[in-house]
Amino acid sequence: MVVVDAAAFLRTTPPFDGLPPALLEEAAARADLQTWPAGACLVRAGGEPLRHLYVVRKGSVRLERDGQTLQVLEEGECFGYTSLLTGKATLDVVVEEDLAAYRLPRDVFRRLLREPRFAGHFALGIGERLRASLASSPVATFRADVSQPVSTLLRRPAVWVGEGATVREAAEAMRREDVSSALVRSEPAAIVTDEDLRTRVLAAGLGPATPVAAVASRPLRTVPADAPIYRAWEVLLEAGVSHLPVVDGNGVAGVLATSDLLRCTAQGPVAVLRRVERLASRESLPGYAGKVAEMAAALLRGGIEPLLIAGFVSRLNDALLRRILEWAHADMGPAPVPYGWMVFGSEGRAEQTILTDQDNALAFADEGEGQRAWFQGFAERANDDLQAAGFPACPGGYMARNWLGTATEWRGRFAGWIDAPQPEALLQAAIFFDFRRVAGTLDLSALEAIMARTPDRPMFLRLLASTALDQRPPAPLLLRMRGDAASFDLKRFAINPIVALARCYALEVGSRARNTLERLRQARDAGLMGADLCATVGEAYRYLLGLRIRVQLRQIASGRRPTNEVTLGELGGMERSRLKDALRTIRGWQDKAAYHFQAI
Repeated sequence: MVVVDAAAFLRTTPPFDGLPPALLEEAAARADLQTWPAGACLVRAGGEPLRHLYVVRKGSVRLERDGQTLQVLEEGECFGYTSLLTGKATLDVVVEEDLAAYRLPRDVFRRLLREPRFAGHFALGIGERLRASLASSPVATFRADVSQPVSTLLRRPAVWVGEGATVREAAEAMRREDVSSALVRSEPAAIVTDEDLRTRVLAAGLGPATPVAAVASRPLRTVPADAPIYRAWEVLLEAGVSHLPVVDGNGVAGVLATSDLLRCTAQGPVAVLRRVERLASRESLPGYAGKVAEMAAALLRGGIEPLLIAGFVSRLNDALLRRILEWAHADMGPAPVPYGWMVFGSEGRAEQTILTDQDNALAFADEGEGQRAWFQGFAERANDDLQAAGFPACPGGYMARNWLGTATEWRGRFAGWIDAPQPEALLQAAIFFDFRRVAGTLDLSALEAIMARTPDRPMFLRLLASTALDQRPPAPLLLRMRGDAASFDLKRFAINPIVALARCYALEVGSRARNTLERLRQARDAGLMGADLCATVGEAYRYLLGLRIRVQLRQIASGRRPTNEVTLGELGGMERSRLKDALRTIRGWQDKAAYHFQAI
């Protein structure tokens, strides 16, 4: 019975889950289950080293150095390998909660180390363990391997026409070859599509003798033939185009159309984008949030990392917003002066996953001061439509209907936040300094210039860092003491602390980056944090975003409203372990940052 139980348990426990069946069975046959009471000390630093590899089946142990707890290991985690590898006992191992653990003898452990994946597990640091733990979502299946090269989607070579060809000749070539685009041999090369023929020729009243070069698009947006399929999605969404030439060492190998990507998967971002573009009226908005959740689940299952998923979601939300603003203009007419629609928070950083509260604002040119009522109505229409699509109203009221004003008013707000850093100003700076313009033509570079003054405002940076450091994640040991019923806000106490500190570092070096990982890299390049710390914090952030997506998708799958609340009892043993790794990383970084910003 013990042997069968051991095999079943090890088969689902990393790194044993990657072993060949014969080795797994051998390990299970040699594993013996032992128990120890709480308080028992299994080994003392400097004493006799452990002679087995231990795999926790139930309960937990503390790893201590000089009486200080370094880590608490729970179900599915291993200890004893340091003793086996070095022949030395470097830490105290104390039973935290009545322990049941499988013991594997030294000779079995050494035989298993011949398997590279098994051996690699014990060589990984925290950052690498977190990266390796970005597990798949059980909520949805994915219909294609989007890590395959885009060249696998090409059906035929590209169709070319000469620079002197007419639109009639281009259309005939496209019909003859049964394609929806043709490349133009011009300098630089250009592309003409079915849509171009409709909108730039027929709708514009041009004739068939029009030179194709006059209506073609240039320069070409291309993607390498060996790029993964998800990269093609990114380029198509970023550029807002429908055709993407694929290039290899010999030039253009073919042209990838959105229809090719739609065939690749019905749950990918291009499919959702097409649904957004086909929204005929406001009545079509309900259900958008569900489509985004389905897409996120499919991408996560397909192995796409959480930040890429977040980028797709943000670009889709941008497309939806532009569609909503088109409806507002259809109701109210063109704007009286140029404006800029801004988004903040995770949407501003292009890090949004499942749809969250609205964070947006509206700026308009000073000449529109007398038309403030128009912009008020415009903002209210857009905010209402976003809510209908599944974006809840912001509890703090940070929405365009409440936050609109002239360009001069916005410059005054930004300058006031850094020149007079009172508590309310610090809160608003932390929100609005992640701004990104999504729609409109109003130049907002003056706001960027004001933010660039922050390196010369040490008091502002110190106070902003102090505010960021107030968001302290719970100690892993405290969570363990609360038991499986313990829950906490994953966004507030794990994700936001990283976002907030990364923002402080970016502002200190005068960076214009919005993305959290890019802000961390710029802090590293400026010498404000070491390369190892940057990598470990970055992987903690990736892991937490992935965990948040998985938790929210599970909530949706069970019929609940997605929240940021995570309950330890609902997590698997490996998820709990890696969550503790991430929280420990954040607390350590916060201690270093407190000293750096003199915010102690």
